[in-house]
Amino acid sequence: MLQPFRKLAKFSSSPFGAKMVLIFWLVAIVLLSVLLPSAKDYAGTSTEGSVRGDSLSEIAAQVNAMEFSSDDDGIPALLVFHNENALNEEERGKISELSEWLASDDKPAYVVSALPYHHFPEEIQNQMYSEDETTMLFHVSLEQGLEASEANETLEQIRAEVVSIGLTDLQLEITGPAAIAADTTALFQNADFVLMLATIVLIFVILIVIYRSPLLAIMPLLIAGMVYGVVDRLLGLAGKNDWFAVDSSAFSIMLVLLFAIITDYSLFVFSRYKEELQKQESKYESMKEAIHHVSEPIFLSGGTVLLAMLTLFVTVFEPYNHFAPVFSLAVVVILLAGLTLIPSIFALLGRKAFWPVIPKVKEENKKQSKYWLKVSEIVTKKAGLITSVFLLLLAVAAFNTTTINFSFNLMKSFPEDISSRQGFELLADHFPEGQLAPVSVILQSDEQIDLDETFYKQVNSLRDELEKVKGVSTVSPKITEEMINGEANLPRNFLAEEETAIKLELILDGNPFELEALETIQTLRELEGTLLESHQFPTNKFSLHYAGQTAEQLDVKEMNERDMIFLFSSVILLLTVILIFQFKSILLPLIMMATILLTYVASLGISWWIFENLLGYEAISYRIPVYTFIFMVALGIDYSIILISRIREQASNLPWKEAIQQGVVKTGSVIASAGLILAATC
Repeated sequence: MLQPFRKLAKFSSSPFGAKMVLIFWLVAIVLLSVLLPSAKDYAGTSTEGSVRGDSLSEIAAQVNAMEFSSDDDGIPALLVFHNENALNEEERGKISELSEWLASDDKPAYVVSALPYHHFPEEIQNQMYSEDETTMLFHVSLEQGLEASEANETLEQIRAEVVSIGLTDLQLEITGPAAIAADTTALFQNADFVLMLATIVLIFVILIVIYRSPLLAIMPLLIAGMVYGVVDRLLGLAGKNDWFAVDSSAFSIMLVLLFAIITDYSLFVFSRYKEELQKQESKYESMKEAIHHVSEPIFLSGGTVLLAMLTLFVTVFEPYNHFAPVFSLAVVVILLAGLTLIPSIFALLGRKAFWPVIPKVKEENKKQSKYWLKVSEIVTKKAGLITSVFLLLLAVAAFNTTTINFSFNLMKSFPEDISSRQGFELLADHFPEGQLAPVSVILQSDEQIDLDETFYKQVNSLRDELEKVKGVSTVSPKITEEMINGEANLPRNFLAEEETAIKLELILDGNPFELEALETIQTLRELEGTLLESHQFPTNKFSLHYAGQTAEQLDVKEMNERDMIFLFSSVILLLTVILIFQFKSILLPLIMMATILLTYVASLGISWWIFENLLGYEAISYRIPVYTFIFMVALGIDYSIILISRIREQASNLPWKEAIQQGVVKTGSVIASAGLILAATC
């Protein structure tokens, strides 16, 4: 399987092949840039849902939309007005002006509806204010299916109108799903440029400090830029034709990964190239020999990374799943560049690439690294002690993972000064926390409901039972005798248009995004059968659905746990099998995977200690273990492959311990440099 790629790499190292490969890449970049769009033109933001759209909260949302369709359906945007003192009559009057504008034909095109504050009597208006009257919550609905950029544009129009009306003395923050999507877009709007610039500067500085050669510092960055140009346009083509979703955050992270891996591969190639240039005059023959030895580790490295990225396709959580095609395509192009573009460019440059310290023939053994020679001697002579000490340290760090607190509150991952987070925190400070995200409880029947007195009493009984569940504050509405007798109207949006469902609003006790709230929804789901049967709702006709952000976050938690099990198992199994076949050994791949996994868990433990004790974090994002696993296991195995391949090569002529020593001496510097660059950029 490796032979075709090894031949391709050798062709790229020949006088004719090096020129042809470089011309091919340059022509491809120009044509792709002219003919295809950029990935940025079609990049979007993944939802926190299932790729199949079949999570319980998504089903509940579909039921809600089907049964209770109204002009108010849309993406909520919550306008939060705040002042240190109670809002005065003049400010309330200007909020009425804003309400009139949002109800007029002049409102932004994507605004579906807004609460008619200007039509409400004073007692109803007062319900929209906090108890101290310093904070006011105004609900606006934007069009469903709106792109985040369109939502951002609409919210900016609303902000402009607020200024135009003269509400400049009030603090306005906008939160809710629409604002969160808009702020997410704003966060990533310039992320690609900032990330690319920071990555380039960082890699350049590190390479200059380590290798003290301008060309060695510049060339990996130029190669990475060329590869990025190809990947960007291929992703743009995929996005244009809807072959797969191009996630904006995946694209940004891929950008950093691309530069880091290309730099690593460049280090692997030119470090071995330098050795060969010290053995023979011909720069092309030196590269052929170098790539003969390096092509296998690069192919294995790229192949294992690609396998790890492909396993993301087994995930059901949309952000994880949408990472798979972006990263997989990028890794394929990176691998091809590692076997063709990198050797061709360095072969053409020859010894000039190492200026001002140009390698000369017969200098191979004159300057052997004293540091790595000392390290190799210690490693081989005191292997048992070093292994024991490191295993103990890693085990202690790994144990700290048992104390990690994971957060499912998206707001906590936003910068403190961003509007949607500030609005959310204002609401949390001035309104009961549960009101930030009410839960819709939908009782659905497979046929038209017989709306008699018995049914309404059953509903009231169900409502009372729901309020007794731990973590539930209130459930509304309560159906009165006047409503049952037709002397008063039923609450708005209580009864479905087809009279096949009713909807209750459930308010939780605490923060609707904390784990306790998620556990409450889980309890309610588990009690579905009991709740229906105990209140005489036949389970073969009726079903209970829970819609809202808390239910959605519970599904996120469950999808994340499911994906972690499948993903971790798949990656470990696949990579172990690949390494067993490649190295024709069982013990060696098992040791490699065991050390990488232990290092992964230990790094999580150390990171959590830093976050908790030094940075003061109460929790970290639930996504960190998955992303860390993919990068650490897939990329961490690169360095093991480089080291083991060199040791095996040396073992063909030397005793095993001496082979290990020479392997460490020959690869220690390049692995350390590559690891430093990867750590710094990521």
